[in-house]
Amino acid sequence: MPDIVNNPKARRDYHILETVETGIVLRGTEVKALRAGKGQLADAYAMVEKGEVWLCSAHIDEYSHGTWQNHDPKAKRKLLLHKSEIRKLSALAGIKGNALLPLSFYWKNGKVKVALAVGKGKAEFDKREDLKRREADRELKRATMHQFKHGGAPKRQKH
Repeated sequence: MPDIVNNPKARRDYHILETVETGIVLRGTEVKALRAGKGQLADAYAMVEKGEVWLCSAHIDEYSHGTWQNHDPKAKRKLLLHKSEIRKLSALAGIKGNALLPLSFYWKNGKVKVALAVGKGKAEFDKREDLKRREADRELKRATMHQFKHGGAPKRQKH
């Protein structure tokens, strides 16, 4: 299922320990704005408050054809989870260095769902290691594609 909105910062800055699919309480204009792809999760996070999970700092643009009933773009939005899942996420997020992060918004059976993750913050050297690994993979892929396009192994010259 294609994502509506992604959070690229989450995978870059955190080691993802666990992911959960959650529902989200939205108003009509918020759903229409997401249908148009007008949302942003870059600085978003989730928190457990009084036995409920809330999504904070997720920006959903105002709907262009909305009236005075348009929504607040930075409003706190309630995430829908079972009590057992909330207790589990609360325990994981309570550990020092862990955070609740939204990874993406996506459609499932006509409803907007949130991929919520528990992440542990990466140190600066971890980010550099990931960058080196991605660069090495890219270089390897480039070399194999070059070899594939030019027909097998390189020819050796006879002396």
